[in-house]
Amino acid sequence: MSTRSTKAILRVLNGEPVWPLPIWIMRQAGRYLPEYRETRKQAGSFLDLCYNPRLAEEVTLQPIRRFGFDASILFSDILVIPHALGQDVRFVENEGPRLDPVTEAKDFSRLADELPLERLDPVFETLDRLSKSLPKETTLLGFCGAPWTVASYMIAGKGTPDQAPARLTAYRDPAFMDQLIDRLVRASTAYLIRQIDAGAEAVQIFESFGSALPPALFDRLSLNPIRRMVEGLKTARPDAKVIVFVRGGGANLHRFAAAGIGDGLALDWTLDPALVLPTLPNTLATQGNLDPLALIAGGQPLEQGIDHILSTVRGRPHIFNLGHGILPETPIDHVAQMIARVRGA
Repeated sequence: MSTRSTKAILRVLNGEPVWPLPIWIMRQAGRYLPEYRETRKQAGSFLDLCYNPRLAEEVTLQPIRRFGFDASILFSDILVIPHALGQDVRFVENEGPRLDPVTEAKDFSRLADELPLERLDPVFETLDRLSKSLPKETTLLGFCGAPWTVASYMIAGKGTPDQAPARLTAYRDPAFMDQLIDRLVRASTAYLIRQIDAGAEAVQIFESFGSALPPALFDRLSLNPIRRMVEGLKTARPDAKVIVFVRGGGANLHRFAAAGIGDGLALDWTLDPALVLPTLPNTLATQGNLDPLALIAGGQPLEQGIDHILSTVRGRPHIFNLGHGILPETPIDHVAQMIARVRGA
């Protein structure tokens, strides 16, 4: 038996029910941890932290040291792809990312046609370091953003409440949007392949803006591009495991499952696993989906949220997680309580 196959999260992604549930949480290395905030000060800018292998390794390890999660996810950002392609990307304190917008075909002259992987060597070095420094039982996860989510930032130049600039572009200039999505599919696939080669044992694709897409655009801009990415990765690295997270895409989860897109599907907090899981194959791994605000609230809301998930997923291959990223104001002791309740089930 390989070392990888003994790790709880990889066993789940192979379709095996594991109990107690393995657990990790999205954004687990982040602003809710004081040690992260201290390391962040050393780095300079946020991108400097992403591109500093020593510090990126440190913040990736911090939640593992504190909580012993079953997976450690690479500390980076989904916007390193457009940055590597040549788009100006910066992070403004307390405001978020700012990009020099790409809005029409002539703007492609500012971008590389293929991803210059060497520009992301610091990310791959971080993965290589982590593959050696993580506890042997901890799964190392890589990740990237889905093409629609990344394109939304590239077009608007920032995060927007409903991704209106990107949606409007998709209607007004479908040829440009298809070209941008295609470029991101190719770049993201190459990036994930290289992450696997650098030591990642599984990867997660984040479609954080899936809820903004109407049915008329969903297949073209989300489902099919993610399918192409997964197929490209699996063709190049057949043993690679993929978790697909489509926030707000609950109505389409069964279609991802039917198409075999990913080894695991992550559920956001708006979905009731008691209703969703019966519509999915019993052997398909799932992940999620505690409301991040229930984790902040603690007490009975937290206990009830955890217990509902545990009672629903027993006997299925499932990874306990939040339904989105942990929020900065989350009390650390609530995280410890959550882990104790999941592992003590």
